[in-house]
Amino acid sequence: MNTVPQITAEEAAKKIQTGDVIIAGGFGMTGNPVHLLHALAETETNNLTYVGNNVGEPGLGGGRLLRNGQLAKAVGSYFTSNPDAVAAAQSGELEVELLPQGTLGEAIRAGGAGIGGFFTPTAAGTPLAEGRETRVINGKEMVFVKPIRGDVALVRAWKADTAGNLQYRMTENNFNQAAATAADLVIAEVEEIVAVGELDPNQIHTPGCFVDYIVQEKISIDDLGSSASIANSLKKVDESRMNMAKAALAEIGKGDVVNLGIGIPTLVADLIGDGDEITLHTENGMLGVGPEPKTGGAMEFPVNAGKIPVTAQPGASYFDSSTSFGMIRGGHINTAIMGGLQVDARGNLANWAVPGKPLLGVGGAMDLASGADKLIITMTHCSRDGTSKVVPLCDLPLTAAGVVDTLITDLAVFRFIDRGMTLVKLMPGVTLDQVAMNTTAEYQIDLEEQGLTLEGEAF
Repeated sequence: MNTVPQITAEEAAKKIQTGDVIIAGGFGMTGNPVHLLHALAETETNNLTYVGNNVGEPGLGGGRLLRNGQLAKAVGSYFTSNPDAVAAAQSGELEVELLPQGTLGEAIRAGGAGIGGFFTPTAAGTPLAEGRETRVINGKEMVFVKPIRGDVALVRAWKADTAGNLQYRMTENNFNQAAATAADLVIAEVEEIVAVGELDPNQIHTPGCFVDYIVQEKISIDDLGSSASIANSLKKVDESRMNMAKAALAEIGKGDVVNLGIGIPTLVADLIGDGDEITLHTENGMLGVGPEPKTGGAMEFPVNAGKIPVTAQPGASYFDSSTSFGMIRGGHINTAIMGGLQVDARGNLANWAVPGKPLLGVGGAMDLASGADKLIITMTHCSRDGTSKVVPLCDLPLTAAGVVDTLITDLAVFRFIDRGMTLVKLMPGVTLDQVAMNTTAEYQIDLEEQGLTLEGEAF
């Protein structure tokens, strides 16, 4: 069996040329080829196009290349977590192309598989579909996406053998597996290199034929950015938010596979009991998410989509991002719970962009909104200035059209039936008048399950 050359990070960096398109693995800094990127940051190579879920974090990974002015363009899904990327995009110093997270992963996979593109329902009817070919397929509007292929792919694996076979660990797979197939030159940064035969063939994720060079670099807690933080994250917990989380849990069916977004939805995880038989999914590559560990970080545990260390439930599994979003688009996720900026009377959702605000990313929201069987939105009823977020028609950029099944706010619970909006529950201490005063959307009232009359009095 052929031996793949082992080189240093500095030698690897010299193989990247000015003007190259780089595909980088990683979700946040988890599974990120941080040492290869930092070695590249020590060179004069510039005018690079960086393809990845995000451009690292400030001064870390791709974030160091950005600070050096080595990046001309970034293609990715979620840049909001890196203020440097947002500022560079707003100033025009960095050209940015946003893709939904699942679309990004599938476009990279298509580039590596020699596929000439694909149609996806994700982003149909949203600003991210503008300028793209659309078709109605099986009754759904779908958007055409071209494949992505790079000059160089930089990936991070946990183990490699001398033949270049790679093995990823926990949620460190993410975009790495697809990236390793989708470039003319593939360089793998790995924690450990072992002899041929030491890796079980059943446990190899990337076969050695894809890999050109191996670089051995040990990961440290300093390389993990926000993912390195000790568990027991500082969740914002108050009575109002917990009431919304409890209402969301009541909407989940026993035995459901559920994806929880960041913010209020994460509180739902703390309320799930063994008897609920609910399996949690996180789009960065895990099924069977457990509670946060009492101590430790991403060196010891997988992370969820909020880059928070979590535990794995018995029977849990790990996989790459393309497989994860295949679960979502393929209808294998029963319920998704996520936050919102606006929901309107037609069940339209806006939750990823506010014109003029430093928001630069859509993440997995568009995929989940169009792919999950049931979509629950949790959000405050009004913005900080008192403006209603429950509106007749969204005027913020859409995430998806007509997809909301249940809306849970700090004032009330609404369900969407035949594209009509119905108030079905009041939050503790809230009156119908309060809801009416703070809602600009039209809605019906049906409070039977709460045992109330229209005046809010008990039957």
